[in-house]
This record gives sequence, C-alpha cells and structure tokens, in this order.
Amino acid sequence: MDKIETTRTAVDFWFDPNCPWAWMTSRWVEEVERHRDLDVTWHVMSLFVLNEHQDVPPEYKERLEQGQVYPRLVTAARLRLGDQVVKPLYDALGEHIHHRQEHDPAQVVPAVLAELGLDADLADAAWTDEADAATRESHRDGIERVGQDVGTPVIAVEGTAFFGPVISPAPKGQQALDLWDGIVAAARYPGFFELKRSRTVGPIFDTAATD
Repeated sequence: MDKIETTRTAVDFWFDPNCPWAWMTSRWVEEVERHRDLDVTWHVMSLFVLNEHQDVPPEYKERLEQGQVYPRLVTAARLRLGDQVVKPLYDALGEHIHHRQEHDPAQVVPAVLAELGLDADLADAAWTDEADAATRESHRDGIERVGQDVGTPVIAVEGTAFFGPVISPAPKGQQALDLWDGIVAAARYPGFFELKRSRTVGPIFDTAATD
C-alpha cells in the first residue's frame, strides 16, 4: 500500500514575551497544533522597537525599555543554542510573567534559566545590547509583513501574515480549530485587511473556553 503523504502547514509566530495578548494567542496556536499538522517556528519581536519612535507617555516608554530584557534573552539563547530553545524559553517566561504575575526580571530570568537547565551566563545578554541587532532583525522580519500600525503577535501561515488575533481566553478543542480555520481563510483573501471590535475583557489566563 502506498504511503499517504500528509501536508504540513508552515506557521511563523512573532511574540514579545511581555505581551499578555501574544501569550494568549500562543496558547491558542499551541492548542491548534495538537490537532492539526502545523510546523510552527517561533520568533521574537519587540514592543520597545515597535514604539521607540512613537509619541507615547515617558513612563510607558520606560516600561517598554525595561521589558527589552526578555526579547534579548530569548534572542541570545537562540543565537547560542538554535531555534529549538525559543518555544521552551517562551513557555517558561510566560508562566512566570503572566500566570504567576512575577514582574521583576532580575528574579524571573535566573529562575527560568535554572528551570530549563540553560547556562546562567545567558542572563548577561538580557541587560546588554549584545543581542539587540538580532532582536531588531527578527522584529523587522515580522513587522514588515503586516505594517507598522499593528502590534504583537504577528502570525504568518504559508507566507500570508496577519496581526493577532487578540483573544481572551484562549479557546480549546473545536472552538480553537473553528477560529483557526476562519481567521486563516480570511487572511488568505488578498483584499482583507481589518476586522476589529473593542475589547470588553482583559487577559484571562486560567479560564478555558469550552469545546
């Protein structure tokens, strides 16, 4: 009997570890990946880089600059260890930052490196500009696919890129698949650009949508 070839879908996902909405969307993609043949490659982008030339309040810009610690860390780990370290590192950071609501990078970074058995000296790159050029290049690669007037996350499916979706909470089971199919179908239409409504809830990290 001839072997049946299955077609896998190439997906690229750009995230800033600081962003709770990107985290929510990443959990949705992870759920879809359990049921569909996806090859997901995870990439860093940066809310600081996205907003550095924008007219934003000084305190917000300072918070974004401080948040560069996490994109730098993920990028430095990728440069040293390869793409395969990006998702586990993102997962661990997200657990601390979003689920545990730990907001001190000086505590989060060493804890995450220890959990994953990664070299502690990777933390050095988080507070220097060592990985900045590579972080900016990864950010540019993602944002140029969708334009400057969006945020994080950016997803590309077989080369077709879009911002979002912004969801809360992350759906599970058939709901996750239905949302995936609908959004991918819309994004593949060349004339489709925007669909939006005001958010009425904040990030819901622990409540799962029903099937």
